[in-house]
Amino acid sequence: MKRWFLAHWFALGVLALVISAAAAADWPQWRGPGRDGRIPEFAAPAVWPKELARQWKVDVGEGHASPVVEGDRAFVFSREKDDEVVRAVSLADGKELWKASYPAPFQPSPWALGHGKGPKATPVVAGGKLYTVGIDSIVTCWDAASGKRLWQREFSGRFKKISPYFYGIAASPLVHGDALLAFVGRYNEGAMIAFDLASGKTRWEWTGDGPAYASAVIATLGGVEHVITQSQNACVGLAPSDGSLLWSVPFKTEYDQNIVTPVVAGDLVVFAGLGKPTVGCRLKQSGGKWTVAPVWENADMPMYMSSPVVAAGRLIGLTNRKSGQFFCLDLANGKTLWTSDGRVGENAAILAAGDTVLALTTGRQLVVFKASAEKFQPLATYRVADEPTWAHPAVVGKSVLIKDKSTLARWSW
Repeated sequence: MKRWFLAHWFALGVLALVISAAAAADWPQWRGPGRDGRIPEFAAPAVWPKELARQWKVDVGEGHASPVVEGDRAFVFSREKDDEVVRAVSLADGKELWKASYPAPFQPSPWALGHGKGPKATPVVAGGKLYTVGIDSIVTCWDAASGKRLWQREFSGRFKKISPYFYGIAASPLVHGDALLAFVGRYNEGAMIAFDLASGKTRWEWTGDGPAYASAVIATLGGVEHVITQSQNACVGLAPSDGSLLWSVPFKTEYDQNIVTPVVAGDLVVFAGLGKPTVGCRLKQSGGKWTVAPVWENADMPMYMSSPVVAAGRLIGLTNRKSGQFFCLDLANGKTLWTSDGRVGENAAILAAGDTVLALTTGRQLVVFKASAEKFQPLATYRVADEPTWAHPAVVGKSVLIKDKSTLARWSW
């Protein structure tokens, strides 16, 4: 009787996790549903617990690509030896549901050895399909239910130039309408390509620059849709319908490390980079031509690898100054409102819900704080991994998925 009782309650517990996972909002792409680091349908606890509870932890292979979530399953894109691997795992218990792979040998430059052989681009899941972009521009469509490979395009033969500073593809793809947009290529040679979702055929491509490591976002500004991203040498806006260049702002960082995903807040476009001021701009259209007009800039808070988030009308980010500092800027004028102490880490993946901010640092810590506070003051700090955490977390209900160098874990509060 006792054994039946325990088994019964265990089954109910698993069922509750499944129901909770299915009811939670999906996390289908880089930086969440809006590609902006904002967490939908988030209810922060009245008091954050002393510790998070780890529900499960599984080995999933190496790489910096972030997990994505649809329904009751998570998808992880990683590397095992010379193969790029994609797998689906159950949100309830981490059990592997399917796994698929293909050969993808890659030798990073000497400068990039510390970051491994990838992959680094976060997949996107939409309409029952999963789309991945590998470290050397292999673009693949998978059936999300079974793991069957539906189509694949490979570009290393087209773009052959290798730079000593080439770290591999890190720009995460996005789905817009019935097209997949992905920036592929190598140093000085690349293309933003719109792939037909069903067939993988090319709809259009823009070949004006090599790829950067930043990921594109889509925003409607001035009544017109813009695909906004950093390329190797510029910040650009493309028309999602045909890939035509709407505008371009020269933007070049040392060793061609344009990494920060642009942020759009209302009609303001914010971009930043290594050794460059963080800039807020507005687009203007006149005579059929677009111009970019700076509104403010903050030279004291440059950003290197971390993409900022808008929270409580403020811009929250991590500057590389002082070995990593959290900062808070006034979105209206770009002025610094507060900074944290230094030595936060090389990178932080930053998410926000209302004025609550969750920041996962490369030092394996998840830090919770308020954007609206008058100074940086953590509400809670949790150690959530045993290895460095470069991948972006995925928030699912009252839990978060954390990918470190080679494992995936689910933590709840």
